[in-house]
Amino acid sequence: MTRPDETLPLPVFDKPVKLLLVVAAQHRSISETMLAAAKAALAGIEHEVIWMPRVLELAAAIALAERMAKFDGYVALGAVLRDEAQAETLTREPAAALTLLGLQGAAVGNGVLLAEDSAQAAEIGAAKAAEAAAAALHLIALSRKWATDTKGIGFRP
Repeated sequence: MTRPDETLPLPVFDKPVKLLLVVAAQHRSISETMLAAAKAALAGIEHEVIWMPRVLELAAAIALAERMAKFDGYVALGAVLRDEAQAETLTREPAAALTLLGLQGAAVGNGVLLAEDSAQAAEIGAAKAAEAAAAALHLIALSRKWATDTKGIGFRP
């Protein structure tokens, strides 16, 4: 059993995985650091990167991709600084939307962080991004584990 302070090992996949990394550009240097950390955590995993203007658009971009593209999971990355106008809303709303996408079946790792300033964001951003990438992989592994074969049940198109 894993203690809460230990990191789970990354899952191993027998079939290829394709992730979409959706990154907010509003604090570009912080987001680039977060993106590099997420890519490092995903070594060997196929991924595509798209940029959105702000953290508020991350969930909408993921929802579009979930409906219109072929990705196994998603990683949302971005930073909000506490001194920004409506900082709490800029963090809370994307978190709620990303959680809703997860409840609807999308494998989403949430790497949106709220920091006091850019120094703190730079300090914790890489770890948060790597954790979000790992979370997406764990959700994909779980969904594949629980996928059921419906052969012989119901109607076939």
